[in-house]
Amino acid sequence: MANHKSAIKRARQNTVRAKRNSFWRSRVKNETKKVLEAAEENNNEATEVRLKLAIRTISKSRSKGVVHKRTASRKISNLARQVNRLNAPAGT
Repeated sequence: MANHKSAIKRARQNTVRAKRNSFWRSRVKNETKKVLEAAEENNNEATEVRLKLAIRTISKSRSKGVVHKRTASRKISNLARQVNRLNAPAGT
């Protein structure tokens, strides 16, 4: 265990931040799964709503410093590309 006052505070801050980060990371994963499930069911309305929600969640996690700026934009881009691929008409 930490002995100095500043080290004790640092340990306390680390546990709080770790909880916050894990919350946002799991939320991003869950929203991504929901988008892909809706896209596989060919439910365009639900897919659009879920995609907007997922993009908002990823952007929020970026603004809170949980994920890097480029990581967030990459996740959004890949998710949109997967949705477009699944919703594309057959034969194209």
